[in-house]
Amino acid sequence: MFSERQVLNMLKDLCLINGTSGDEGRVRDYIIAQIKDYCEYRVDALGSVIAFKKGKKTPAEKVCFNAHMDEVGFIITGITDEGYLRFSEVGGIDPRVCLDKVVSIGENGVSGVIADKALHLLEKDEKDKSPSLDNLLIDIGANSKDEAEKFVHLGDFAYFKSDYYEFGNGFVKAKALDDRVGCMLLIELIKSDLEYDTTFCFNTQEEVGLRGAKCTSFAVQSDISVILEATTASDLDGVTGSDRVCVLGDGPVISFMDRRTVYNKELYSLALDTAKENGIKAQVKTAVAGGNDAGAIQQSGKGCKVLAISLPCRYIHSASSVLKLEDIDSTRKLINSLLDKLYD
Repeated sequence: MFSERQVLNMLKDLCLINGTSGDEGRVRDYIIAQIKDYCEYRVDALGSVIAFKKGKKTPAEKVCFNAHMDEVGFIITGITDEGYLRFSEVGGIDPRVCLDKVVSIGENGVSGVIADKALHLLEKDEKDKSPSLDNLLIDIGANSKDEAEKFVHLGDFAYFKSDYYEFGNGFVKAKALDDRVGCMLLIELIKSDLEYDTTFCFNTQEEVGLRGAKCTSFAVQSDISVILEATTASDLDGVTGSDRVCVLGDGPVISFMDRRTVYNKELYSLALDTAKENGIKAQVKTAVAGGNDAGAIQQSGKGCKVLAISLPCRYIHSASSVLKLEDIDSTRKLINSLLDKLYD
């Protein structure tokens, strides 16, 4: 139904939209524009989108697909007398990926640079340590607090300012690939012809505690939920064995457990068996780490069987996250192969 270029253009659009936890409105508007002619939908009090796609049949069990709209970012917490901005992270961000990065701040997109003390001013013990976010500032080129306050206000969100581009042998780099790639896959499913009635949730505030999913899962009360995500790949030079967690190019990542969820064993096996039967690359996540909306969904209401299908992603939660395009295609093939089996 979609050409590869159409799909990648959609992914690019989604990644370039700013939308941290609690500020997902622009992402939501884009998604609604894409799906409104293909399904029924509503927006809940936390801003999540709950969509219902009518299929050819009504299943005995309710199935829901989930992805989250928010990305990690920053929020302005103070302004110094010299005009620099103090900030806190929104979601989990390693301070090491912040140094010298350009950010976009507030509704007007004020540009700034995340700054630290100059190298030659660091004490010996400071040179061997990662900087604390508490010690970093954003420089917007203001000379005073009064001048900075003309452009920026406390509570403004800030985002990594980062281009989307394809490089190397089928790789793509962008901010917010976690989890705009999941949103893209959900949009594709909604626009396709489905055999069974299916619900879709585009959740808010995943990065700060799975908050949107707590509400949508309570409202939907699905029997089976599939979470489409991005997860950390550590397939770097010098990292071997299970420490790599997952590998770009080896297909979607199926989790048996993470820090928030013990996944349904039948669904876990079904996903791996389906991949094998159809000659689709897939891999098992080799670490009990991280978490996603499944942690909230499986505990909602009467409880729910959950399955996580994730894209391996290098440098996640940074300005330069990296996916491999063939993994997107393999994930799409696995989802399509699973569709009918989930309703059996």
